[in-house]
Amino acid sequence: MRLAIIGAVLLAAGGAAALFGVVPAADFGALVERVAPILVFVAAMTVVTELVSEAGLFQLMARRLRKWGRGSSVLLWLLVSAAACVTTIFLSLDTTAVLLTPVVVTLARQAKLPPLPFVLTTVWLANTASLLLPISNLTNLLAQHAMGGITPLQFARLMLAPALVAIIIPLAFIAVVFRKDLARKYQPPLDAAPQNVPDRVLLYGSAGVLAVLLVMLVSGVPVWVPSTGAALMLAVIFAVRRRAVLSPLLVPWSLLLFASGLFLVMETAQHLGAPALLSALSGQGDDAGELLRLAATGMVGANLLNNLPAYLALEAVAGSPLRLAALLIGVNAGPLITPWASLATLLWHDRLQKMNVLISWKGFAVFGLLVGPLTVLAAVAALALTAG
Repeated sequence: MRLAIIGAVLLAAGGAAALFGVVPAADFGALVERVAPILVFVAAMTVVTELVSEAGLFQLMARRLRKWGRGSSVLLWLLVSAAACVTTIFLSLDTTAVLLTPVVVTLARQAKLPPLPFVLTTVWLANTASLLLPISNLTNLLAQHAMGGITPLQFARLMLAPALVAIIIPLAFIAVVFRKDLARKYQPPLDAAPQNVPDRVLLYGSAGVLAVLLVMLVSGVPVWVPSTGAALMLAVIFAVRRRAVLSPLLVPWSLLLFASGLFLVMETAQHLGAPALLSALSGQGDDAGELLRLAATGMVGANLLNNLPAYLALEAVAGSPLRLAALLIGVNAGPLITPWASLATLLWHDRLQKMNVLISWKGFAVFGLLVGPLTVLAAVAALALTAG
């Protein structure tokens, strides 16, 4: 409810700005055209996640991971970390936030382990591991185009060292801070397959739909298309097998309202001079100090506004591929402090709320203030060293 109220206030403020001409009609139309597919993707993926969870697939996946962990919390955490990296790199950070989070929460509950180190790993890697490939993050796709349309392999070669560092730093932090939790043992299941599955048709049907969806998400088709198709297919299956589950409440109305208001307010901020301010702070050169200055500006902009508008505001002043890479470090690996810094973080928190896992934004911000700047600093250093 609180998220919906904030979203309504943001939407009203942004709507007033558009009404009084702060945001020109043409720019408002362009914003709707850009944002609508994102919101459709969010809504569809949330419905997919809810229905797949209802079918018991996440419980099955969590049980498999728990068996592979062999009773070691450290090994289990490393498996979760690997899964978060793979899904982020090949399926995008938003997919990780939506699909992996419920698996991780279920996993921690089954193993009777504290969920915090596992869910923090998921959201941090969803952001920081998104540096490697163009498909990992929308900002990467925009930067790839600005770099002259370089190939995914060339992009990965440029971003490999920063991406590795951006993965290692958050993991090292969690390994140190949560070392007592990760040293615990748990009881692995005797069998990877759950017993007494209520409806195998729902389980296997949902698994099939999800498998096709994951393939389609990397096919080059706009992601809102396969996600919407998957949501409709699952709705049909549930309409036949378990109609009572289908409800308008499956759609994350509060999150959609908040995201819509946030995007509109961010557009207003751009017309009120935010890009000029960020550009003045971003520097010009390609040496390590100037690259760090640009990345830091991107990180601050992402945490104040959101990573997408922060990238768009700074893209023009970045210029060279090397500076664009530094900007990506700031807007991808840096938004670990505020909840609105990336859509993936909002999706992650929405999943946690629906699974009754309470995370304090204050605590999240404190950890982020430690990890975010350190990650950006180390990743820029890696970029400067490998580029030189």
